[in-house]
Amino acid sequence: MTARIREFLRTRREDGPCVVVDLDVVRDNYRAFSHALPDTRVFYAIKANPAPEILRLLAALGSCFDAASVVEIELALAAGATADRISFGNTIKKERDVARAYQLGVRLFAVDCIAEVEKIARVAPGAKVFCRILCDCAGAEWPLSRKFGCVPEMATNVLEQAHRLGLEAYGVSFHVGSQQTNTGAWDIALASASAIFRECAERGIHLRMVNLGGGFPARYLKPVPGVESYGSAIFRALTRHFGNRLPETIIEPGRGMVGDAGIIETEVVLVSKKSDEDEVRWVYLDIGKFGGLAETMDESIRYPIRTVHDGGEMAPCVLAGPTCDSADVMYEKVPYMLPVSLEIGDKVLIEGTGAYTTTYSAVAFNGFPPLKSYVI
Repeated sequence: MTARIREFLRTRREDGPCVVVDLDVVRDNYRAFSHALPDTRVFYAIKANPAPEILRLLAALGSCFDAASVVEIELALAAGATADRISFGNTIKKERDVARAYQLGVRLFAVDCIAEVEKIARVAPGAKVFCRILCDCAGAEWPLSRKFGCVPEMATNVLEQAHRLGLEAYGVSFHVGSQQTNTGAWDIALASASAIFRECAERGIHLRMVNLGGGFPARYLKPVPGVESYGSAIFRALTRHFGNRLPETIIEPGRGMVGDAGIIETEVVLVSKKSDEDEVRWVYLDIGKFGGLAETMDESIRYPIRTVHDGGEMAPCVLAGPTCDSADVMYEKVPYMLPVSLEIGDKVLIEGTGAYTTTYSAVAFNGFPPLKSYVI
């Protein structure tokens, strides 16, 4: 909670749940990433929060952008970024979207299989491609699935095919898992990347870049290392596996850039019990999984929650959203401790919600409007 957000919430007109993002925090986070990894280009992951105000600020600060769709590419361009500062980082792209991105000037594309390489070769001649490899996400609170990336042993063939088809086989990428709390998580992935560099060199292909992905955490309930700790650990791993011939590097922070810049204000709709003997209350808010809190799925991300009654007697509560869907329960396996005096109409603050909330908010499911967003 910053003073600017506190003042905004104090004076705002009541219009349902909302998220408020403080640009001063985003600016500080960008500078922290730039300082922690000074020789690494920052490609902000637009999907974390595509608010135009955030994109304009980051573009003015010199950030590059990781886009997952043509729409996100167009948002970055509208914010003032040039096409050479945009990566089409989604490995799953329609051929016509590749063509559109190329028409807009984008020349950097992610792949993880030969079929994707062939799409790009047909409609984006001469473009740069980097191959994403699968990665162990141990230590991540929001682990990534096998949906993206190929086994490292396959990457060399993918990049060789890109080279044969006239593309520039540019490098390797990976992602160690979102909300990664282990600063050493990049070490094993960089070992795989360096092996791919060597194998490609033996085939006459000289890679130049390693995309270190995202994974940098926001502050939730548990303490997390600072950006400087990640920067130091990554630089040591790069030196260990690449020696004096360090590759170009980029990072794709999303959560770590905007997560702790935002707070959701929500309202208690109902407090009840399922039986007279039940010691656990159910607290229903006017926001839930379908209103922007999708990352509470499997209770993976546990947000800090603040109320006006903090400091009083606490009791366990199940937290649920307002929709008529039984899946709309945020925390039940491990109930939250909330004040006994919490009652209908009270405001609740959910901290660390600047990332992956507005973009997960459903469009009028059950008639509830999408999460309102304010950037100050």
